[in-house]
Amino acid sequence: MSRSGLVDAFPIQAATIADALAGRDVLGKARTGSGKTLAFGLPALARLADADEVSPRRPLAIALVPTRELAMQVNDALEPYAHALGVSLRLVAGGLSMQKQIAALERGVHLVVATPGRLADLTRRGHADLSSVQITVLDEADHMAQMGFMDEITELLRATPRKGQRLLFSATLDGDVETLISEWMHSPVLHDVTAGEAPAHMDHVGLNVPPHLKYQLATRIANRPGRTIAFVRTKLAADRIAEQMRAAGVLAVALHGDKPQAERTAAITGFRAGQIPVLVATDVAARGIHVDHVDLVLQIDPPTDPKDYTHRAGRTARAGESGLIVTMVLPHQRKQTDRMFEGAGIEPKFRKIHGDDADSLALVDRLTGGSEPPGVPVSAPRPPRSAREDRWEPRRGGGRADGRRGGGVARGANRSTRRPNSDSDELLQQLTKREREIVARERALAEREAQLAAREKGAKSQKSPKQGKPRRDSHR
Repeated sequence: MSRSGLVDAFPIQAATIADALAGRDVLGKARTGSGKTLAFGLPALARLADADEVSPRRPLAIALVPTRELAMQVNDALEPYAHALGVSLRLVAGGLSMQKQIAALERGVHLVVATPGRLADLTRRGHADLSSVQITVLDEADHMAQMGFMDEITELLRATPRKGQRLLFSATLDGDVETLISEWMHSPVLHDVTAGEAPAHMDHVGLNVPPHLKYQLATRIANRPGRTIAFVRTKLAADRIAEQMRAAGVLAVALHGDKPQAERTAAITGFRAGQIPVLVATDVAARGIHVDHVDLVLQIDPPTDPKDYTHRAGRTARAGESGLIVTMVLPHQRKQTDRMFEGAGIEPKFRKIHGDDADSLALVDRLTGGSEPPGVPVSAPRPPRSAREDRWEPRRGGGRADGRRGGGVARGANRSTRRPNSDSDELLQQLTKREREIVARERALAEREAQLAAREKGAKSQKSPKQGKPRRDSHR
């Protein structure tokens, strides 16, 4: 941990780890980015290290999270510690290979990090038996409830032993989360570390903007240093706005549930690495984004629910850092947005933007750190090969059930050869060494096929006069 720079515990970790190690049920109220993963992960792994050997299909602990992206991040965060302790760990989530997950469960695994839907599906099919589960973790419980996973969560909890340990972490403890606490937890120890955290580190700005300038101003605000997550209401809007931003010279990528999993993973990985500065996301997709150092949350479409505002704002100001939340409000949205702010306990700094004159734009830049976009279009990052294959639909004549076709590499390479040389060279630089070798081989084959086709065509044209005359004679 010290090699990873983890020297001092975050408040939620210092508060909960001792009780979790002692086997008590723990209720942790903490915001996103407060260090919850290690708060439940480290004591769970420590207890599992002393547990009995695992049996096929019977994990000893499960950690339920709302999204695939979060499941992947939790798995990645815990894997080094699990390896050091000799504890087996497995990621189980939709959009990933079910057969590999089944095979891992068949071998036996200590801890399963899962989304509720996929784990419930595997349980119903008999590939997972939760009767030996000693520790059950519900991370981001309020998010899972909002996303409609209550039935699956209840089903999974019912399949675990009643005497097992429960660790529940959530930003809010009302509604369905309160129901989970009352029905499934045994005298839980409550640790609330939310008091006074966010207001000291977040700046909230509301911009009243003219409808015809909304997206132009959004692009200007996104053209700033650091990482920005822009929230929109629909998947279609995410794609459209990301494309408009790229056309203006701002590198933005859309993130929503209709994207192939490999593309979503590549987008978040690029965003975390700083290679993609702007994500344009829907609420559901963004709930899986747990990335440090997000400087700005831009709400192009304001939320209507105070809880949604809290969750969106939680993408920034993580682990004690500062953050800026900018909400764009159209004239007809002002009253509803005011009620939302009041429900969230937020008093934003409101400013009215009258137009695109120099004074108005200077005000926007001063409040948000934005600037005039360069105006030179940029291309979306090339997705990994697996994502490109997932996007291909079967053509006439059939195809694989997953929408991919054999020979996809060759078709992808042929598409590259039809581009101008400069574009092709630029794309090749983005491929791995192995991919470049494959593309070069396919190009050579394509050129050879073209030469053979030309040779055959020439041979046929030479024979055609001799072959044509008998046909005309016989016709007569």
